Amino acid sequence: MKFKTHLLVAAVAAVALATGAAQSQEMKFWRIGTGGAGGTYFPIGGLIANAISSPPGSRSCAKGGTCGVPGLVAIAVSTNASVANMNAIHAGQLDAGLAGAQSVTQGYNGTGKFAGNKKDKVRVIANLYPEDMHLVLKNGLKLNSLKDLNGKKIGVAAAGSGTQVSVRMILKHYNIKADENELNLGQSTQRIADGQIDAFFYAGGTPFAALIQLGSTKGFSLYKFSDAERKAINKIIPYYVESMIPAGTYENIKTDTPTVAVNGQLVTNVDQPTDLVYGITKALWSKKTRGLLDKGHAKGKAIRMETALKGVLIPLHPGAEKFYKEVGLIK
Repeated sequence: MKFKTHLLVAAVAAVALATGAAQSQEMKFWRIGTGGAGGTYFPIGGLIANAISSPPGSRSCAKGGTCGVPGLVAIAVSTNASVANMNAIHAGQLDAGLAGAQSVTQGYNGTGKFAGNKKDKVRVIANLYPEDMHLVLKNGLKLNSLKDLNGKKIGVAAAGSGTQVSVRMILKHYNIKADENELNLGQSTQRIADGQIDAFFYAGGTPFAALIQLGSTKGFSLYKFSDAERKAINKIIPYYVESMIPAGTYENIKTDTPTVAVNGQLVTNVDQPTDLVYGITKALWSKKTRGLLDKGHAKGKAIRMETALKGVLIPLHPGAEKFYKEVGLIK
């Protein structure tokens, strides 16, 4: 399986390798699966990777450096997102990854997309933030309901993504027959800009960098899910709950957009050492990381320790569980 790595974190590793201290302290690389470069998983994964890393030779937390795990070099890896990350983590091809709660729970239990193929070696480190479903429409296209997608050319997200699983469940529920295209976020925005598709679905933490760029060039609109549609989607996909993309999230979208959302979670393999995951969890919720998350991405502010266990429906990794017991989140 081929992945693209987050070059900034990889560069940190290279610098560390060049120092004499790198030879006196053991270095451990830790690969975090994210999503496409134009989405939210990739930059958030990069922020988390920086926060939990402390390469040999770097300044200590007390002296103004990161408060990461000594010797750890975490690397954000671009992947096809949730389903692909669950598969790779279970197989030991990635050390950790971001995934939607639906994929996490279904993967662990062997249901839905994972029927007969349990990913029961996956464990949760933390719940992160809500991921809003975007139904992006090309300029000038108006839909009165989801059923108006019949006959349209639409992007259904990348193969191996949790978004695609959910989108196909929605299309099936409404008996929508469309020209479906498996596209990542970057491909989706490019094709809608070029007029090759009419609309596309993508779920993730707002805002998408790719959509900000699209809004400043070709333009787009967002479909407003009706109350009835949001209730129906919640019924067929209980992990998706009613949500709202606020006006101004994208400069060209001036009104609130009713939608549905699923929580994104940070997961790992049960075979990862308890002490290592304990240290990673502690670093994730340090004051230093708080500053990185608040300044690094708009969705970073939504990643908070008080919601770290919200919507977690599978076991925590023992290292994470140890931390949450220490801070009183688990009695």
